[in-house]
Amino acid sequence: MTAATHSTLFPQVPETADAVLDGLDPEQREVALALTGPVCVLAGAGTGKTRAITHRIAYGVRSGRLQPASVLAVTFTNRAAGEMRGRLRQLGAGGVQARTFHSAALRQLQFFWPKAVGGDLPRLLERKIQLVADAAARCRIRLDRNELRDVTGEIEWAKVTQTVPADYPAIVAKAHRDAPRDPAEISQIYAMYEQLKRDRSVIDFEDVLLLTVGILQDRHDIADQIRSQYQHFVVDEYQDVSPLQQRLLDLWLGDRDNLCVVGDASQTIYSFTGATPDHLLNFRTRHPGATVVKLVRDYRSTPQVVHLANGLLSQARGRAAEHRLELISQRDPGPDPVYTEYADEPTEAEGTARRVRDLIAAGVPAGEIAVLYRINAQSEVYEQALADAGVPYQLRGAERFFERQEVREAGIALRGAARAGGNDSLLDDAEDLPAQVRAVLSTKGWTSQPPAGAGAVRDRWESLAALVRLAEDFARARSGATLSDLVAELDERAAAQHAPTVQGVTLASLHSAKGLEWDAVFLVGLTEGMMPITYAKTDEQIEEERRLLYVGVTRARHHLTLSWALSRSPGGRASRRPSRFLKGLRPGSGSLGTVASGGSGSFERGAAAGRRKPRGPVLCRVCGATLTEAGAMKLMRCEDCPSDMDEALYERLRDWRADQARELGQPAYCVFTDKTLMAIAERVPATGGELSSISGVGARKLDRFGTDVLAICAGGDGGAGHDDR
Repeated sequence: MTAATHSTLFPQVPETADAVLDGLDPEQREVALALTGPVCVLAGAGTGKTRAITHRIAYGVRSGRLQPASVLAVTFTNRAAGEMRGRLRQLGAGGVQARTFHSAALRQLQFFWPKAVGGDLPRLLERKIQLVADAAARCRIRLDRNELRDVTGEIEWAKVTQTVPADYPAIVAKAHRDAPRDPAEISQIYAMYEQLKRDRSVIDFEDVLLLTVGILQDRHDIADQIRSQYQHFVVDEYQDVSPLQQRLLDLWLGDRDNLCVVGDASQTIYSFTGATPDHLLNFRTRHPGATVVKLVRDYRSTPQVVHLANGLLSQARGRAAEHRLELISQRDPGPDPVYTEYADEPTEAEGTARRVRDLIAAGVPAGEIAVLYRINAQSEVYEQALADAGVPYQLRGAERFFERQEVREAGIALRGAARAGGNDSLLDDAEDLPAQVRAVLSTKGWTSQPPAGAGAVRDRWESLAALVRLAEDFARARSGATLSDLVAELDERAAAQHAPTVQGVTLASLHSAKGLEWDAVFLVGLTEGMMPITYAKTDEQIEEERRLLYVGVTRARHHLTLSWALSRSPGGRASRRPSRFLKGLRPGSGSLGTVASGGSGSFERGAAAGRRKPRGPVLCRVCGATLTEAGAMKLMRCEDCPSDMDEALYERLRDWRADQARELGQPAYCVFTDKTLMAIAERVPATGGELSSISGVGARKLDRFGTDVLAICAGGDGGAGHDDR
């Protein structure tokens, strides 16, 4: 038997049922031994809930108390279901059904449809958005692409909360829900959508649950057949169950109570999809004799991270907060969380990129680092900063900024307006570049005031607003810049960020980070209006924002940095305030009790965070004007000032960079960006000191590539090679 057989990739199957229990902590062991009756596992972040429930199932199977085919374990994602099946196989409990709610229901629906209804099951719609568009057209209601996505989401929400079209307006009003359109219009579209489905003999994913519920309610013989097969049920992430899923679970159970649920009310962050923690919080009321086990030993995060997470929840209010779990870290101590205040957003992004680069240089793998933000529109400035720092990155749950449909469409519109120049009537009343951009983007959905609520319309607006802000910053940095200049700048940024995806730092929204973890996490943009988000108005919505930040904090194993910027752009008024959720947690913000106070981390200001002295104005070396745009500061000149670049040297540097990128398996910008190569070709450094004075050539890159670059600048071919340190 080889050593690899004993590795974590090929774990040995426990020899006996009792061996399945080896290595479990006392609370996890209590879960594993509770094989009958209702069981409620309240599991905090990082406490090994999946380990506990898979060992529970495996112990029941291996001890002969559970038959594999009689167990149905349900969760919310295919990834989680697959992980559960894999762990059960490793524990010698193959044959247990581990599925999502939809997968389990669809399997039953396909099997019983001929018996319950007759004929073949209607075709399942992979995507309902086209049918919603057809329904809106039938109702003579015009929806753009983003409104269409939002209305589709509303229909999904209505169905999982078991709201029929006629009741939708009243239910929305009662729930204080921000509807993306007039509720009466959505009700009309919803009703027509349901009619079109019937006419075309198709069903959607929500219908899979609804129809299964209907059959089990109406056909007791079928319900009995399913109940005779499945005797034991396990539900993971129970805080995310919708009313419709709970109704299906009740029908699967019948009058039995062999149900084990696992969840954490403090991680309820998907209420906009219909998820509610009420079923978890009411479990002991519905099942008075339930066994309740709390998992609070945190195996993921250091005591310092756990201390902050506990402090964050200590300030929470509402019903979920009454049931919060206070975690106890099982790891060795680590560094304190770092709180960093920056002057503006670009500086925050640059400071974050430098910290990321330092961590990688210290041995933290890039794939074990994440930068998490509230909305996807925040990604662009971090994409740019990481690219400038030569750090590879990957986006999770979103397209790269310049690949988003609305950004591509905006680019086309701006390019067309730039070509038309004075012949475009849109620009007649636009006095400057930002006004021109606002005029053009107003045709694509940008408005001076953001739309209410969340959703695709809001996401689109945020992306367009980011372009407007970029235009404002560009105009301040380059007096007299034209629309064509801006388009060229956008093209260059897009080209730099369209490099192949590689293993790198994760950029993700807080919502898409749920269920994941990293060695180092950067929580950025933590200002009022972003965390909590500006459209969170009610107490319940504010508390969900707090829980979202809690999820972000508990993604970190070892390093945690929290940051915010006092203004949006350089030189702007410092009018922003750090998130209210950090009050009593960050140093100098007061204390809100023993949990939240004392040893809660270190506070830094942006310059200190970057380990650099405050810099004075950067002047153009040609005309002497003050430079504010990052690309111009790299070149040390205004971009429209005459260039003395050695074109042949620039091309040799580009060829060398391409070779290095291929050898390293990284995008070219991770070696040097185009702007850095241009600066090198203009200044032709002869020494390491001269090379290191160029922005974008830090100590690490000087050490790694300096010999090659200086050789090329001296007329050689840069063949000295690089050191893969």
